Amino acid sequence: MTAIPAQDWDALACPEAATGRPIDPFTTHRFLAALEASGSTGEGTGWQARPLVLRDQGRVVAAMPLYVKGHSQGEYIFDHGWAEAYARAGGRYYPKLQVAVPFTPATGRRFLGDPAHRDALMQAAIGVTQQNGLSSLHVTFCTEDEAQALTGFEGTLHRITQQFHWENHGYASFDDFLAQLSSRKRKMIRKERETARAHGLTIRALTGDQIEPSHWDAFWLFYQDTGNRKWGTPYLTRAFFDAVQATMRDDALLVLAFDGDRPVAGALNFIGRETLYGRYWGCVADYPCLHFELCYYQAIDWAIAQGLSRVEAGAQGEHKLARGYLPSAVHSLHWIADPGFAKAVARYLDQERRAVGEEMEILTAYGPFRKVETED
Repeated sequence: MTAIPAQDWDALACPEAATGRPIDPFTTHRFLAALEASGSTGEGTGWQARPLVLRDQGRVVAAMPLYVKGHSQGEYIFDHGWAEAYARAGGRYYPKLQVAVPFTPATGRRFLGDPAHRDALMQAAIGVTQQNGLSSLHVTFCTEDEAQALTGFEGTLHRITQQFHWENHGYASFDDFLAQLSSRKRKMIRKERETARAHGLTIRALTGDQIEPSHWDAFWLFYQDTGNRKWGTPYLTRAFFDAVQATMRDDALLVLAFDGDRPVAGALNFIGRETLYGRYWGCVADYPCLHFELCYYQAIDWAIAQGLSRVEAGAQGEHKLARGYLPSAVHSLHWIADPGFAKAVARYLDQERRAVGEEMEILTAYGPFRKVETED
């Protein structure tokens, strides 16, 4: 990323930032460069940055965040089963190419620049895959518009999975949101918030210059604890959080819980133009319901106060449903080099799309919101 001038990249990735925040901060040059400069991506991580750039007479007109992947970790669109099946058949699945934002399960633009250049970018990425004898190319967490435009292009396959998102329907306050829930779920959430408050902690939502370097020292401990339990090894290095402090603290919302002056738990969010993106959480002791408070309810509070339309709380987690986060479709594109394997994956994806669609309907019907009575 450092080989590409930031102004050239950001003119494609977030042209709307000239009049405010980017739609999301994850494809900005500062975010991707922070991952690379901190050693979170690069040599030895399984994420080797090879951004693909399209130039017209020397001028950068389109780009995509492209990585050579040596594994399937940190992607959140899971293809481990594909890799195992390919290996059993005698193939070499890794390395593969990934168009993505590392460690970030948030939907956003992956084909940066004028949409007229999407076909050229995809064709170039497929060409790089073929020329290097790689097994596959994957475009993860792309927009629905990108997925629809490129499904079937040179045999590209479309995958649909799901996440849970909170939508702001013009709520004036958290109580206004609660009023739309069923009585049972409303009581549950109030009880969880009361349990979290009963610990006697002080909760502060910090952004911009309110965030101090010492706050990252505390959050690094929280992040390491969660990372070690969930993934074995945390994906991000300590230097990444220093880079966020230096170049992205206006893009960050750090919600910390203090016992006196000592931070004991925290949740890191990133701020988009209309969306708050929940990313990481951790705690140094067991505080019942504090996870729900810091990660979900404080995020909703802040989004309502700032007039944001949505909270995306990361990958998976059906427990989010009872707390007002409803199923939302997630899109990805996949190009498989081997024709026989591509057909097998296509059959699987057909079945998966139907299953995901049915599950989303069922989960939405069982959501926490009050049922509206309709007259015949």
